[in-house]
Amino acid sequence: MTQRPLVRTALAMFAAAALLGTGYSIGMRHASTSGASAVASSGAGNSIDPKTGRKVLYWHDPMVPNQHFDKPGKSPFMDMQLVPVYADDGGGSSGIAIDPGLQQNLGIRYATVRRAETTEGFDAVGTMQFDESQADVVQTRVTGYIDRLYASAPMQRIAKGAPIASLFVPDWLAPQEEYLALKRGGMDSSLLEASRARMRAMSIPDGVIASLDRTGKAQTHIVLASPETGVLSELNVRDGAQVAPGQTLAKVAGLSKLWLIVEIPERLALSVQPGMSVDATFSGDPTQHFKGQIREILPGISTTSRTLQARLEIDNAALKLTPGMLMRVRVGAQKPVSQLLVPSEAVITTGKRSVVIVKNRDGRLQPVDVTIGNDVGNETEVVRGLSDGQTVVASGQFLIDSEASLKSVLPRLEGATGASAAMPASTPGAAAQTYETTGRVEKVTAADITFSHQPVPALGWGAMTMSFNKPASDAFPDIKPGQTAHFAFRQSDDGYLLTKVEPVGEAK
Repeated sequence: MTQRPLVRTALAMFAAAALLGTGYSIGMRHASTSGASAVASSGAGNSIDPKTGRKVLYWHDPMVPNQHFDKPGKSPFMDMQLVPVYADDGGGSSGIAIDPGLQQNLGIRYATVRRAETTEGFDAVGTMQFDESQADVVQTRVTGYIDRLYASAPMQRIAKGAPIASLFVPDWLAPQEEYLALKRGGMDSSLLEASRARMRAMSIPDGVIASLDRTGKAQTHIVLASPETGVLSELNVRDGAQVAPGQTLAKVAGLSKLWLIVEIPERLALSVQPGMSVDATFSGDPTQHFKGQIREILPGISTTSRTLQARLEIDNAALKLTPGMLMRVRVGAQKPVSQLLVPSEAVITTGKRSVVIVKNRDGRLQPVDVTIGNDVGNETEVVRGLSDGQTVVASGQFLIDSEASLKSVLPRLEGATGASAAMPASTPGAAAQTYETTGRVEKVTAADITFSHQPVPALGWGAMTMSFNKPASDAFPDIKPGQTAHFAFRQSDDGYLLTKVEPVGEAK
């Protein structure tokens, strides 16, 4: 019975301790949240620093430069004080100043935005085809038989007047024999003329009738010849085949003029008009140019290639082109237009936007969003974002499409190379710039040492806590946590490397 009061007392004490711990945790979390919200802000304070009298745009943590604060205080990200960004240091929209030595080392090259009168156009592909408007068709008007075929196969070249096929027409024999009988019988001219009219109605050529009068012999064969020099684009008969009236025996396509069918991208379909100039080249000989003007726009968009077809006539008197050739086509406007141009290499395209790095009048560099148009040779049209005469960066591997990244990366590059630029140029393999400061040792491992150090003005760092790499696992064996040490470091490929660590006080 005496154990029950003891158990109740123990349970009561445990519950009180749990409630006390929970209240303390909630209170500390509220205090931390309040402290962070006291300094966080998306806008700039534009206040005056009482220590320097300079205008402050905002405060930030140099290790997290994208987050801005409108009041000084401790960084919520690292164990350090927030650093002010002054208006006269280029922290606003005026861009970033780059050391001239860095610009030379990076090979930065500038270009001027210019306005020029250009023949606005675009590149496309086209295919050569026969000019169907000038194709000749070889047909028969009578029933007959092919007793000899001179042409052997389609796509055979043929000259004007060359025989294609010999046609035997049995139905021509009777009217010709009747005409000869009337003529031998001394019939009057009216009967002879009627007989001639009958032969013409049966599609007997006038030349055959004239030969009948001259020789007195009936003809049942006729040779069909090519009406034009060109290619047999179609050959629809074989030896011994029967033909019917109106049947197409062959088709002759000329080569002196060809059609060029240009595939217009769907997005440009509304901008293409008849009369636009076309300059076409063949990949086999790019020095040869074939020019023309779009004659008509064919209706309909191809469902497979999503292109609109435009057709024009190309002069091929030299017979250098043949149907089926794939051509590179430059389609130009009917008249020149004024365009704002920059070198194409100056435009950084991220997929969502296009950026150009502009050099301001004070020499600072600033990224500017632009809207680009079509390419004109090695230049690109700028529709919006730039003006004539501005200076842009045309080349340089430092180009970055984010202003925040530009502000956080370039100052470190400037500081790191500014001192190296001051070194004698004749010193090959000179050591990287070394920086020194003092701090308290927080942690020592085989790979690095963590310091809570004082500001490093040469790098634009404020006071912070961060780790520095050791040159070797057994380096600086006398350094212990809690000591205050003066240390030197330099930038390496793997981060910041310690070069010297000297204790300056006793461990606390």
